[in-house]
Amino acid sequence: MLYLVGLGLGDAKDITVKGLEAVRRCRRVYLEAYTSLLTVGKEALEEFYGKELILADREMVEQEADSILKEAHVCDVAFLVVGDPFGATTHSDLVLRAVKLGIPYKVIHNASIMNAVGCCGLQLYNFGETVSIVFWTDTWKPESFFDKIEKNRQNGMHTLCLLDIKVKEQSLENLMKGRKIYEPPRYMSVNQAAEQLLAIIQNRRLHGEEPEITENTICVGLARVGAPDQKIASGTLDQMSTVELGSPLHSLIVTGTMHPLELEMLKLFSVDSCSLENNAFQRTT
Repeated sequence: MLYLVGLGLGDAKDITVKGLEAVRRCRRVYLEAYTSLLTVGKEALEEFYGKELILADREMVEQEADSILKEAHVCDVAFLVVGDPFGATTHSDLVLRAVKLGIPYKVIHNASIMNAVGCCGLQLYNFGETVSIVFWTDTWKPESFFDKIEKNRQNGMHTLCLLDIKVKEQSLENLMKGRKIYEPPRYMSVNQAAEQLLAIIQNRRLHGEEPEITENTICVGLARVGAPDQKIASGTLDQMSTVELGSPLHSLIVTGTMHPLELEMLKLFSVDSCSLENNAFQRTT
């Protein structure tokens, strides 16, 4: 049996009872280590679970998935995922591979940022399509995520922006030369995401457009959701470029049309209550 087990968002104790029971009866336990991260390290998980964990980076999962799955032919294997197992498309691929190989599987769900984002007070059913904001480079500055945020906002919907994570990434030079040398991990902050959005707004104005999203659009920055030091800040997009939320992981919400109750909740986390009230006035129902 292959078990895909969600670990939740905080620390070792966020695993469900059902998930912990599955982990403890598995002979091999893999910890997916590239789509997200917990606030504690591998050693803390091993101590709590009573099991040795095998770190599964992107390279292992994408290139050696079949070898992981073949182990599940002869014993129980657990694949641990921060958040919920289906928070990333990679894990759907793992299920499809298991079915193709005739390996039975079981999914044990948990909280993920997709539902825990409701902690800021915005109502989950008012969210549109989730987007990912990637790190720009000097030669690659995609804007497709901005178009999706605009479309959500035009429809009155909020947008959850998942911010880029770079773990065990190779530079272009090392990749081309086949050198197994990896860059230091990088985690996009709310500040960096806001700066990229502001740059897109300026760029589009230079081309004669007036974007649906402006410097005064109300946004919400979230950090380490589910952890004891969780932090939330609401304010304008411009304010999000300078707000201090600390260590990763960060997420950003661009609001759509807000119910008065949602606005009242956002005031609990406002950087500046006056600017929040003034800029949200036109977007409440």
